[in-house]
Amino acid sequence: MSPTPEPVPARLRAVPSRLLARAGAVADRLVGDRLADAGGRKWHFAVLVALADVGSASQAELSRRTGIYRSDMVAVLNELADGDYVRREPDPDDRRRNVITLTPAGRRRMERLDALIADAQRALFAPLTPAEQNELTRLLTLLTEHHHPPHEPHPHPGDAR
Repeated sequence: MSPTPEPVPARLRAVPSRLLARAGAVADRLVGDRLADAGGRKWHFAVLVALADVGSASQAELSRRTGIYRSDMVAVLNELADGDYVRREPDPDDRRRNVITLTPAGRRRMERLDALIADAQRALFAPLTPAEQNELTRLLTLLTEHHHPPHEPHPHPGDAR
C-alpha cells in the first residue's frame, strides 16, 4: 500500500508568488501541449502575431517586439520559413539585414494557433467567472508591466512565461 501524500501546508498554499509560479506552469503546459499537437510552439505564435499586428520587420525588431533573444530568433524564423509562414527578403535600405514578412499561409497558421491558445485559456480559466477572468488578467498585466515595462526585453524563452 502506498503512503497517502502529505497535504501541502496552508501557509505554502497562501504564498502569492508560489501560486503564480504554479498557475504559470499549468498555463505553459496547457498552451504548449495544444500548440505541440499542431506542430507549433509559443514562439511561432508570438512572431506570427507580431508580424500580423504591426507589420513586416527586421529580425532585430521582431526580437524586441516578442522578447525572443536574437540568437533564438534565427531558429524560430528558420522553422517558420520552412513552413512558408514567413518570407525573408533583403532590406532595400540596408542589404545587411533581412525584412521578415507574414505570408498568407502564415496568417492562416497564426489563426489556427490563436484558436488553440484560446482553447487553452478556456481550460485554464474554467473555474473563474468572466468577470474574475477579466480582473485576473488586469492584475497580471499590472504586475507584469510594473516589473517588465512593455519597452523592456522579456525574459529568455526558456524562462517562465
